[in-house]
Amino acid sequence: MTTDMDIALSAELDPIVDIAAGLGLDAKDIIPHGWTKAKVPIDVLDQAAETATDGRLILVTAMSPTPAGEGKTTTSIGLADGLNELARSKSEVGKAVLALREPSMGPVFGMKGGAAGGGYAQVVPMEDINLHFTGDFAAIAAANNLAATMLDNHIHFGNDLDVDPRRIHLRRVVDLNDRALRGVVVGLGGLNGGVPREDAFDIVVASEVMAVFCLATSLSDLKERLGRIVLAHSRGREPITVADIGAAGAMTALLRNALAPNLVQSLEHSPAFIHGGPFANIAHGCNSLLATKAGLALGDWVVTEAGFGADLGAEKFLDIKCRTAGIWPSAVVVVATLRALKYHGGVDVADVNSPDVSAVLEGMSNLELHCRNLREIYGLTPVVCFNRFPTDTDEEMAAAISHLDGLGVAAVESTHWADGGEGALALAEAVVEAAGGAGAGGGAAASASNGGDAEFRTIRDENRGEGPHDSSGTRPPREEPAASARYSYELDQPLEDKIRTIAQRIYQAKDVDLPAKVKRKLKQFTEEGYGDAPVCIAKTQYSLSTDASLRGAPTGHIIEVKDVRLSAGAGFIVVIAGDIMTMPGLPREPSALKIDVTDNGNITGLF
Repeated sequence: MTTDMDIALSAELDPIVDIAAGLGLDAKDIIPHGWTKAKVPIDVLDQAAETATDGRLILVTAMSPTPAGEGKTTTSIGLADGLNELARSKSEVGKAVLALREPSMGPVFGMKGGAAGGGYAQVVPMEDINLHFTGDFAAIAAANNLAATMLDNHIHFGNDLDVDPRRIHLRRVVDLNDRALRGVVVGLGGLNGGVPREDAFDIVVASEVMAVFCLATSLSDLKERLGRIVLAHSRGREPITVADIGAAGAMTALLRNALAPNLVQSLEHSPAFIHGGPFANIAHGCNSLLATKAGLALGDWVVTEAGFGADLGAEKFLDIKCRTAGIWPSAVVVVATLRALKYHGGVDVADVNSPDVSAVLEGMSNLELHCRNLREIYGLTPVVCFNRFPTDTDEEMAAAISHLDGLGVAAVESTHWADGGEGALALAEAVVEAAGGAGAGGGAAASASNGGDAEFRTIRDENRGEGPHDSSGTRPPREEPAASARYSYELDQPLEDKIRTIAQRIYQAKDVDLPAKVKRKLKQFTEEGYGDAPVCIAKTQYSLSTDASLRGAPTGHIIEVKDVRLSAGAGFIVVIAGDIMTMPGLPREPSALKIDVTDNGNITGLF
């Protein structure tokens, strides 16, 4: 049996300088990491943005998935390859560029395995992308842990800021699944060991430093955002930031090289920026803003994805990332599978590969709601892509497409996993039509009310002195909104109302349950100056509710909020709804058991 790893290793890759040349970049404009991957410095991207006609942004999201996943990354890669295949016959279509998240090694060694696409829709070198890549995650972990170390060191040497050891918020991180680190005790060892206290580790992708990294637009913006991170509170309940302990500069030094986006290619040589990777629950679940804007400056189409289903991924992409950056997608692809429809129609996971037309139609309620939200709340045109699996029958597929056609929703099947870009041609054509045609222009950033300025520099001067406590007196910067943008809530709503609005408008909930301790924290955040921040809901991806067992499109349920956390550097409030872990564990038989290296150095069993 041919595996994804076999396909990736047998691929003939172009030198990365050739991929860069296809984007108009000279060899001197990139920093190679070997001959198949490179970093593109931010100043090079700034220069490209000054003369660029912005590309059009295509968001790839999904219906609520099954535990097996539905192939959102694979579809994103297939779509980019399909658009570039289409451009070879219709030159006016233009070049497509990918902007994707970097995989975390936690899932790679845990349940999911590799995360660079699959079949003949992959980004390569797949083994490098999945394992360490260019060291970005290691730099993020080091920066996060440096802040934790410097805070403990401040406490040890006199604690001039009067840090309350019971109110320390920043956790140390590691890029592996390790349930033993969910609860630890630090500071043991007597007088030289620090102050003993209960603590915990998170996985790197759940850290606020990762979220900050992925929303930063420059080194100066990164340093300002890092400085705003609230590490702890004093005994007098005053917030204590990274800037207060003097760690922002050193953290930025650790992240200086990592902040430049990584350039690789697909199996069909489509350029791909793969950079950053925050959890789709705890953070916004999108690749770095720099990678997205790099694609917009250098390509005609930018295909990007947001984590999990549209209720989590698309909502955060639109309400947080797009609002922060002043960008907006031209169209949205909603990935669906017949097996996911059957799952939401009540079929057990073990039986979703068995033909069942009635279950396919029964599960349509979930897909319909995601499409309705995108159209009615955000004003976007959804295109449903049925990622075809070998067990799908023609009868099931015809029934699914016919059903959506009756609702006025464009739907196509795609065989990119088996056939690469050629298998995604129908999807590419549907996306071009949904976005207004090949020559329509008006890319994501170009529709912004500030005249479509694609520069990477953020508008900060207008915001000085308005925002929450930090040492520089600034708030998280936001670009002017895109002219066509429609968000699900307004920033001037109270935090509690924002949470309720998402629950009722996006999830069809009856209401939210906010315990007294949560209301107190929301009140505290507002008093500290964070009341106008977006909210980032962390909940299960398997249901529109907070109960993973409620499939389809449940109504009248209650969203139970367990906790809220401030991410001042990233500029949002994290809302923990239901049981969410920021440090996963390994399954009984982790993927790591299958991974090995041959005598000649080839990695096996990765995916």
